[in-house]
Amino acid sequence: MNIRTATRSGGRSARRALRTAPNFEMLPGLTRVIPLCEVMDDAQVERIDAASMDILENVGVQFRDPIALEDWKKAGAKVEGELVYLDRGLVRELIATIPSDFTYHARDPKKNVRLGGKHSIFVPMTGAPFLRDLDDVRRNPLLEDLAMFHKLSHMMPALHSSAHHIVEPYDHPISQRHLRITYSSIKHSDKTFMGMTTSPKNAEDVMDMCAILFGEEFLEDHPVTTGNCNGNSPLVWDETMLGALRAFCRRNQPVLCSPFVLGGANTPASVPATVAQLNAEALSALAYTQVIRKGAPAIYGHYLSTVSMKSGAPMAGTPEISLMNFMIGQMARHYGVPWRTSNTLGGAKTFDAQAGYESATTLQAVMHAGANYIWHSAGWNEAGMHCSVAKFIVDAEQCAMAYRMAEGPKWHDFDQALAAVPDVGPGGHYLGHPHTQDNFQSAFFMPELFDNNSIEQWQTEGSVEITARALNRARALLAEYEEPKLDEAKNEALLDYIARREREIPAAYELNQSY
Repeated sequence: MNIRTATRSGGRSARRALRTAPNFEMLPGLTRVIPLCEVMDDAQVERIDAASMDILENVGVQFRDPIALEDWKKAGAKVEGELVYLDRGLVRELIATIPSDFTYHARDPKKNVRLGGKHSIFVPMTGAPFLRDLDDVRRNPLLEDLAMFHKLSHMMPALHSSAHHIVEPYDHPISQRHLRITYSSIKHSDKTFMGMTTSPKNAEDVMDMCAILFGEEFLEDHPVTTGNCNGNSPLVWDETMLGALRAFCRRNQPVLCSPFVLGGANTPASVPATVAQLNAEALSALAYTQVIRKGAPAIYGHYLSTVSMKSGAPMAGTPEISLMNFMIGQMARHYGVPWRTSNTLGGAKTFDAQAGYESATTLQAVMHAGANYIWHSAGWNEAGMHCSVAKFIVDAEQCAMAYRMAEGPKWHDFDQALAAVPDVGPGGHYLGHPHTQDNFQSAFFMPELFDNNSIEQWQTEGSVEITARALNRARALLAEYEEPKLDEAKNEALLDYIARREREIPAAYELNQSY
């Protein structure tokens, strides 16, 4: 019996069908009301700021890009070879022009989301060279696997973006892959998305595709996508990332300025000193965005990990990562810029208890740190080497739970709920009370993927553990998926653009630096 038939027939079965019907409606961008966890006092914030400015003025940052070096000379910075020495006054003057918040505009305007201040969004993981698929098999991804993740992103209420290359589609040449990735992000979801920055030319292609989708003039004052530019810690920005950064900034599109931190390996073996170096790196790139285009939106970014001194491998979920998230949140607020962090990271090789503990630890820290652009929020495992379908589904539900927590207590029905206390009295129960009947679905979050039944019932139902439950859920979601159709003229224009660029870019040209 479908939902409409059940509704017409009335009665308990109709109400049950409505309760259990899948809800794919995206949650609005999160407005956080819970208190921030701030582990530094004002003097310590100033101490980190002073240390970072000392690094910028006296150690310098290497910009391995002739265009950037000329830009810095024109901006008044001291440049010696590839080293740029940034006066703190210049840095402060430049970052002061970064918007403290802005609104992302999605293909579906109902899915626009605000970012900055108390406003946050959840974004899936990206960049995995492998996946664990619907059969939990680890293998190389194809374009159809990427499409699957974009469809799941579209259907998960707490995910506000389809991201971009959640997994790498190995069935397309590296030099042309960005075109198909961007089209998949756009085609299979009408949420906001990310833009590839794997080369300056690739970034320009993404901007052209955004102009086809939204209109060139619209881009001028409407953020529609996000670029990510990773630094090479310690204190290096390279030509590829800087060229991609310029492509986004010139079109007034937001860029994540993200030092890539492996604490103890490419930063000092100290939490405060690591934050001081990371802060200097982020500030240097944030300042450069404003050299390119004053007032362009930019986001204080980073990737955080600590390194195992036993093996040299990156770790997830450690207490130091949480502490650094708290500290970086304070620094970003000190400068008045939105900030990005990484969310449900796992180092486990399968979706096991280690993956759950690591992800939950980081998720809680990120929420209390006050992050805005909450990236890698679904699927990340094996230090980012694979995206797990099972973990993707559970992570997305965890984000929905975190969303509910960050909204804070709901007081709208406090008096009505309190009135139930004398009605029930000592020794009674509230299960049959009218207030409970009216509010039980919304009063408390009810996870779909956690099993809270008795062990007898769990065994009767097949002793299904969470990985299998999540994969069953993913299959059910994909069976329900309905594509949010693109405007036909825009779709044809995008496909024509892709076809032309694939003719122009040699399939063997790995990074498309020239075509």
